[in-house]
Amino acid sequence: MKKKILILGSEGQIGGHLVEFFKQNKNYEVLKFDIVLGKKFDIRNFNSSLLENNIKKSSFIFFLAFDVGGSRYLKKYQNSYNFLINNLLIMSNAFRLLKKYKKKFIFASSQMSNMDFSSYGTLKRLGEDLTKSLNGIYVKFWNVYGIEKDREKSHVITDFILMALKNKKIKMLTSGKESREFLYATDCSEGLYKIMKKFSFFVKKGKELHLTTGKRIKIIDIAKLIKIILSKKNIQIKIKPSNKNDDLQNNMNNTPNKFFLNYWKPKYKIEEGIKEIIDYYQPKQN
Repeated sequence: MKKKILILGSEGQIGGHLVEFFKQNKNYEVLKFDIVLGKKFDIRNFNSSLLENNIKKSSFIFFLAFDVGGSRYLKKYQNSYNFLINNLLIMSNAFRLLKKYKKKFIFASSQMSNMDFSSYGTLKRLGEDLTKSLNGIYVKFWNVYGIEKDREKSHVITDFILMALKNKKIKMLTSGKESREFLYATDCSEGLYKIMKKFSFFVKKGKELHLTTGKRIKIIDIAKLIKIILSKKNIQIKIKPSNKNDDLQNNMNNTPNKFFLNYWKPKYKIEEGIKEIIDYYQPKQN
């Protein structure tokens, strides 16, 4: 009998890739749960019998659901009432049921969880504390990129690619001097699977698990890389940096915990991930 895996936030950037990853594994049945699928999949609904039934019958839960997006989205909404209350309700309902049925789960956190000046970071820190109280595992993501369906919430690499394909121009929000560690969503999925398979082991270790490459690259260099890849497809684009600094993270640079790299290694080079995303979107632009 197949084990049931519940993915809360199954239609998001990471969730979508994780669903595809599990489709290749015949030992599991994937249960998808995301508000994009309809109102009955709204995790904020305290009286949702569908949410409760899905958690109850699942052997493992990936808690990826969150009202979140790229830097453009966070700058605009993270201090708004709706953003704050949406995420508080999502966490309240999901954690309540995870506790009730004593389920094993992974909570998706962020490398921004120690940035107290960020409402988003503060919410993720709260999620980490709740996860620890239930003996779950939280994983800190470092700038995961991949195919995205919600244009308003797209992250920087997908944002750049879509701008380049549509407008032949990458209009940047900053000067691009800030650097980030980027992880392709397929590698992220494999990392999450590894943690699930060795769940008890990692709980006992008690170490923070960071999903990242350990390699930094400047945002301006991401734009240049996309320009080079597209030039080979005879698509010429312009890069237009801004004179603004990165104020989302206040130029704060964290250092990743490399413990998990002893058990998992990302396979995709940044160029390979970008090429896959371009190949996915390019036919849709013609």
